[in-house]
Amino acid sequence: MRGISILLTYAFLLAAIVVIIVRALPARHNPFAPIDLASRPGVAIQAQLARLKGDREACFTALDEANVGYTPLEDEPRGEKCGLFDALTLDRTLTPYSATLQMTCAQTAAAYMWERHVVRPAAVEIFDSPVARIETYGSFSCRNIAGTRRLSQHAFGNALDVSGFRLEDGRLIDVEAHWGQRGKEGKFLKRVHEGACGIFSVTLGPEYNAAHADHFHMDMGPGGICR
Repeated sequence: MRGISILLTYAFLLAAIVVIIVRALPARHNPFAPIDLASRPGVAIQAQLARLKGDREACFTALDEANVGYTPLEDEPRGEKCGLFDALTLDRTLTPYSATLQMTCAQTAAAYMWERHVVRPAAVEIFDSPVARIETYGSFSCRNIAGTRRLSQHAFGNALDVSGFRLEDGRLIDVEAHWGQRGKEGKFLKRVHEGACGIFSVTLGPEYNAAHADHFHMDMGPGGICR
């Protein structure tokens, strides 16, 4: 009994220490703190974004606070196995996309953070020109992963494909044409790909397989892949 009592005491002290440490963390490093999309991502960003997938109210509140414009969508199945749940049509964000996007709220939050804290700063630093438009192949699409029978995260609006970036000075940074180059274009694409890996659950690019030779795939599904 005495041994059990000692173990319980140590467990209580350890739990108390953990609580103290977590409370002392800056909000962006605290996985339990409400997410602020305008704040620079910290070490807890993926955990904070993952929590949004189970909390519709917190997720849409985060988008509202970041001044993201959207039209909420009714939860509905689409096709036999696909569907959009906790989803929206993106109306306005920091950088326009080349196509209309229907995505989950959590995927939209991740995309916003990637735009704000990775894409836009990288473009200004490397090209001295802001990004005017993000070229996309879209988000929701009721289909399987290429070459498999497994549903893609696109089937749930939980993924985004980006093929390039149009700068305000007119230049186009194209994933297929510029990936792996030594110049500014290659440097920029590598930067935004690495930045996506730190925000999204899954980030795939040209080095993953031939199906991704011309775009980046980013999603908030299960797993953790950066290729």
